[in-house]
This record gives sequence, structure tokens and C-alpha cells, in this order.
Amino acid sequence: MTQQDRLQDLKTRLSDFMIRIEELNPEETSVEDIDRLISMLEELERKMD
Repeated sequence: MTQQDRLQDLKTRLSDFMIRIEELNPEETSVEDIDRLISMLEELERKMD
């Protein structure tokens, strides 16, 4: 995978993450939802290394 491909992949994943955060309803958000978001962030972090 080229550097450009990696960058595009990260942008896509970050966009997906932001969409999920914007769609969250605080009153309906569970601990599992937060755990999934944290997992997404950790995966993004690993991809950046």
C-alpha cells in the first residue's frame, strides 16, 4: 500500500468516526457504543504508525 493509499484510508476512517460521533444521541449512548468509538480511535492510531 502506497503512502497515498494509507493517507486516503485514514481520511476515510476518520470521516466514518466523525459521522458516528455526530449521530450519537447522548441519552441513548451505551458504554458499548463508547467502547466501539475508542476501538476505532485506537485502530486509527495504529494505522498512523
